[in-house]
Amino acid sequence: MASRVKKFGKRVIGYHESVPVVSVKDWASHISRDPKRDAREYLESLFPILQWITRYNFGWLYGDVIAGLTVGMVVVPQSMSYAQIATLPPEYGLYSAFVGVLIYCLFATSKDVSIGPVAVMSLTVSQIIKHVQDNHPGVWEGPQIATTVAFISGIIVLGIGILRLGWLVEFIPAPAVSGFMTGSAVNIVSGQVPGLMGITGFDTRAATYKVIINTLKGLPGTKLDAAWGLTGLFGLYAIRMICDFLSRKYPRRKRLFFFASVFRNAFVIIVLTIASWLYCRRRLSASGKYPIKILQNVPRGFKHVGTPNIDGELVSALAGQLPVATIILLLEHIAISKSFGRVNGYKINPNQELIAIGVTNLIGTVFSAYPATGSFSRSALKSKSGVRTPAAGILTSVVVIVALYGLTAAFFWIPNAGLSAVIIHAVADLVASPSQVYTYWKVSPLEFIIWLAAVLVTIFSSIENGIYTSICASLALLLIRVARPRGYFLGKVTLYLDSTTKSQPTDTRDVYVPLNPKARLMNADVKVIPPAPGIIVYRHEESLVYPNASLVNTTLRDYVKEHMRRGIDMSTVKLSDRPWNDPGPRPGHDENAENLKKPLLKAIVLDFAAVSQIDTTGVQTLIDTRNEVERWTDAPVEFHFATILSPWIRRALVAGGFGTGAPSSSLPKEIAAVVPYRGDRSDYAAPEKSDDIEEQIATSNSETSISSPAAPIALEDTPFFHLDIVQAVRAAERNALDTSDRASVTGSERSTSKL
Repeated sequence: MASRVKKFGKRVIGYHESVPVVSVKDWASHISRDPKRDAREYLESLFPILQWITRYNFGWLYGDVIAGLTVGMVVVPQSMSYAQIATLPPEYGLYSAFVGVLIYCLFATSKDVSIGPVAVMSLTVSQIIKHVQDNHPGVWEGPQIATTVAFISGIIVLGIGILRLGWLVEFIPAPAVSGFMTGSAVNIVSGQVPGLMGITGFDTRAATYKVIINTLKGLPGTKLDAAWGLTGLFGLYAIRMICDFLSRKYPRRKRLFFFASVFRNAFVIIVLTIASWLYCRRRLSASGKYPIKILQNVPRGFKHVGTPNIDGELVSALAGQLPVATIILLLEHIAISKSFGRVNGYKINPNQELIAIGVTNLIGTVFSAYPATGSFSRSALKSKSGVRTPAAGILTSVVVIVALYGLTAAFFWIPNAGLSAVIIHAVADLVASPSQVYTYWKVSPLEFIIWLAAVLVTIFSSIENGIYTSICASLALLLIRVARPRGYFLGKVTLYLDSTTKSQPTDTRDVYVPLNPKARLMNADVKVIPPAPGIIVYRHEESLVYPNASLVNTTLRDYVKEHMRRGIDMSTVKLSDRPWNDPGPRPGHDENAENLKKPLLKAIVLDFAAVSQIDTTGVQTLIDTRNEVERWTDAPVEFHFATILSPWIRRALVAGGFGTGAPSSSLPKEIAAVVPYRGDRSDYAAPEKSDDIEEQIATSNSETSISSPAAPIALEDTPFFHLDIVQAVRAAERNALDTSDRASVTGSERSTSKL
């Protein structure tokens, strides 16, 4: 603590000033102040169940039992249906469902999410299987390929979670996710319609538009399966609409109708299975086929438990398909968990959720499960059922085990068309509604274009290309926004604030808004007062970093050349002495006459309220801007900075020679030399003392503890750093006026001396 005495007028005020130096050590201290404690907390965070299991009570148990059993009744038919999408035997869907709901509850930070087979992931697995088998026919079977995908993608997602890299998911916006989800839903529905109608004879895993065309061509060949498929689809929608209608009509029995609607999947499958058994049991043909397609044999229990068979050659064969599987695995789950956390008022940990997904898929490979992730429909059902904790997944896993060991004989007669009806009914809800799409257009037309591109590419190409399109378009939009941010030249508007009492005068407050009327969201009749002549006020709406630094330089330089007077009378300069890039005006054009009408630039005020980061390129750009405008004005130009909230930004600006008020002749003209200048360094003068900059950095980043209310808020060592934009503009105008007075006095003295 250093004691200082400052004199203000006739008063002498003493105060103490604390000067912590912002350095790399300070930056490192933000990472970890106590590594042992942080390591212990990190290990405890890997198992969130430890934070709530000791407080478990019967009130929570009631909600978890209801939700767990409810989801279990839905996940059994859905998991077998999704296995059909993945072109795998139905038992593999049950394996994935069992492991997903059981293991996830140990690592979950979301009480609502239900893990298991999902439609989009199942479709991706089917395309991976098709890709591998087309390139390596007869080498690997579908289940081994699917399990290998689960193993490798699980390791990748687990690694991302352990390394706390879940923030990478934030680079993909919601419209992009909705786009490929909508396109995938259309893809899945179109691929299931042939099974619903009993149409065969073409590849249902081809591009969506081809499947739709071939389905329309095959309508005359519709088979008896359509009787089960269409009936099941009609029954699913009819039950849901009737229950929704009765819920609105009888609100007191809303919960009863909700559970009646929930069991529609199981109810329809049971009815169709009974009808299939009654019709097919005596109609087995001589070739061993039934009149309609049914599941037939479903192995009882876990028949494929064991060490996963991970073949290195298989991993190489599907390496190109792993990125899309991994992206779907983590992206769909994070989007769903965040959505339900936001709706139900709790916060999820994305990194921990990725760990949960990774561990679930790794353990699932022991049971020969294929990739599992969060399901939107089952998570919504779980939430509406009143789930209280992630332990509800244990009850769901019990239902799946009962189905695996006690109901496989009944699964024999389930019609494939009925499962297609369940898939279409579940997946149709993933399609974005017109109102939702219109909202994208209203909020951000560019993001609507990304959504539309993702949908079209998914439909006319593949899910893989649709995902890559949405991700690349989103990253491109992000780079454009960083590289070409908005910036405004500002003017002043005075607000008149009514006082609370009639005896008090009306207060006023100055607000700075864009000079361009198109950029102002205010009454068009309000007059915006430009800054004083020779003052420029500019607000940058993004961090000043290397992608957009040159834009700031160009904007300020062009504005100065257009609106400010040139300091040198170019009419006295020979044409041969002018630089090649400034050859002079056209013949008959008086350059000097127009130049004298403009004010001489005195100061530039930069509003840094929206600047959260600045890098070396940004500081070098400000130095270049200072050099160029001073070369144009042929006089010193003050640079004032307002609302600098980060000590690191102050540190960087001081290192570039800003804020201290030192003359530009004593400041470095280049701090980011790509190619060091080896010649005469006279034009690149450094500060007189090598430690001046470090001393100014330390001082400028200090926090002042003031014992007197009369002490100044801003530090005197950095007088050009201001608390707000109003203070900065007033200081710039005051300094400009003082400079003008000194210049007039000097001019008068010179005239007197000549006389």
